[in-house]
Amino acid sequence: MKLSIIIVNYNVEHFLEQCLISVRKASKNINVEIYVVDNNSIDGSVNMVKNKFPDVKLIENKFNAGFSKANNQAIKISDSKYILLLNPDTVVEENTFKKIIDFVDQDDKIG
Repeated sequence: MKLSIIIVNYNVEHFLEQCLISVRKASKNINVEIYVVDNNSIDGSVNMVKNKFPDVKLIENKFNAGFSKANNQAIKISDSKYILLLNPDTVVEENTFKKIIDFVDQDDKIG
């Protein structure tokens, strides 16, 4: 796997959906795994991910674990060369991941 994208969510279903749509587009032709760690949302976020993004690896916390702990939950099980922590209110351009990976791959001093 080349890139693990980790998104921590708490009650921002609409933003999360837009984020995942953009992540899906930006992930074309890149070997990625996408994690959503949900911190016990009550707004339908979990069902939206399950129904619209079945390829996303969903971690459903039964309490609000907080941002850092939630990220660490996914980092521990990710299997990629690179990890991207992405906020759920972020929309990425279609070539964002390719540009970043190409840049980092060209310089072995970047870690």
